[in-house]
Amino acid sequence: MDRERWCTYPGYPTHNVGLWAIWKTGTTVPAHVFGVPRPALRTHAAPCPRTSAPLRPRCSARFDFNCSSTLLAVVRPAASEWRADTLLLARPFRSVMARAAAAVPLLLAAVVAVLLPDAADSRTLLTLDDFGAVGDGVANDTKAFADAWAAACAAGDSVILNVPAGKAFQIWPLTLAGPCGSEIKLLISGNIVAPESPSDWGPGDRTQWLHFHQVQNLKVTGGGIIDGRGRQWWARSSCQEKKNCTAQPAPKAVHFEDCQGISVLGITLQNSQQHHLTFTRCSHVKANYLRVTSPENSINTNGIHLVDSRNVHVMDSLISTGDDCVSIVGSCTDVRLRAISCGPGHGISIGFLGVNNSVDYVEKIKVDTLFISNAQNGVRIRTTKIGGGGFARKVKFGSIIMKNVTNPIIVDQGNFSDLADSSEARAAATGVQVEKINYIDIRGTSASEHAVTFSCSDAMPCRRLSLTNVNLTRVDGRNASSYCHKAFGRSIGTVIPESCLSKEDYVQHVPRHSEEDEADSDS
Repeated sequence: MDRERWCTYPGYPTHNVGLWAIWKTGTTVPAHVFGVPRPALRTHAAPCPRTSAPLRPRCSARFDFNCSSTLLAVVRPAASEWRADTLLLARPFRSVMARAAAAVPLLLAAVVAVLLPDAADSRTLLTLDDFGAVGDGVANDTKAFADAWAAACAAGDSVILNVPAGKAFQIWPLTLAGPCGSEIKLLISGNIVAPESPSDWGPGDRTQWLHFHQVQNLKVTGGGIIDGRGRQWWARSSCQEKKNCTAQPAPKAVHFEDCQGISVLGITLQNSQQHHLTFTRCSHVKANYLRVTSPENSINTNGIHLVDSRNVHVMDSLISTGDDCVSIVGSCTDVRLRAISCGPGHGISIGFLGVNNSVDYVEKIKVDTLFISNAQNGVRIRTTKIGGGGFARKVKFGSIIMKNVTNPIIVDQGNFSDLADSSEARAAATGVQVEKINYIDIRGTSASEHAVTFSCSDAMPCRRLSLTNVNLTRVDGRNASSYCHKAFGRSIGTVIPESCLSKEDYVQHVPRHSEEDEADSDS
């Protein structure tokens, strides 16, 4: 075989996708290379990843082993024979690998999803098939999934839990709890689907579908699909507009709660009952290379929803839903959103903050390199009009292109012009402070007259807002305008439409927190 065709791509998605072997088209997989009888080995054709690497993979196949405890060892080839980024097949047993390597020195295959540092490392491979899952999209495979998770969680070494390709597993509401004995890779190569009818959910908890609780060091990857099949839920959520109908809250599709060290990479989430992917009280989270989709008219189908979480990175993803592409609520800090295509939907949203008299602290949020199109909002900060407390501060929105967005830049705290007694309004006004918000290098088109709106609180005005190199015009080519109420700050460079921010004495009106705060506010 042509050795130049045996290669692995060290970047996404290959290194995130289970067991992979790169083969020439039409090649039969030699069973002895894998150390298992040929009937026990299944291959699933998959498209080659596009890459600019010197050696482009020609075709690929993913391999699932019919055993529940397979020891996998990575063996690095000699530098004199193979490229440095090429890995030999991860075999079920090292002795078998040694025999195969000796018998067929030039026959290469594969890579384990996580590149282990040396041959001494090992992983346990589990698959839903080993626990009796049917995978026809009709049978209830919840027990098989629960049993497989329990086995993976109890394992003493690292585990790959495979949801096989070419199948659809119907899973009813399920909590996958930790802490577990070691790190787990949930390899979703096939489809996970929810019950289609809300009546199939039974009498239990209907607030969430796939619930991960107190899990640490989990990677969810594999290129598969999680489908909430939420159409009937959307109808129930919106039925308050109809007669003889009672609205029912829909469940979150995938919910991580009190988790740490979570990576969700390279999968599709679609048609969620409510929010697609939620992180509540989580830390050190990566949500990258995702495709999140639901119809524009679907109800409350936020793409990624962050609640009371910190150290979260959301990058390189496409999000198109019926609500916010990404929403940040509660007390969140150190959040990075980068390289996201958003729309249709409601854009990137911080808030609702202060709702139900909550005290929320949102800070150190960096949002950049976005394309937002056909959305209700571009980048929004929203607080309750009455009650609550806390702040939204040290937020940077940068390098964003807007196309046909109704409210490209908006801060919405409401004002009290519609209330008869302004003294009562002031007494009950929001206690959420919006300050140190930077908008840098934002351009595109607005679907409304007001491309920039800062509607801030009478009692708690917005402070230290900054517009730098902003150019927003109306879709029809006419000039857009800005609207400000109790909004203070500055503009730098070319700002279109003309800034309406009021100047303020920073020293007099805004207490200095620290030198670090000052540096962050100007970044």
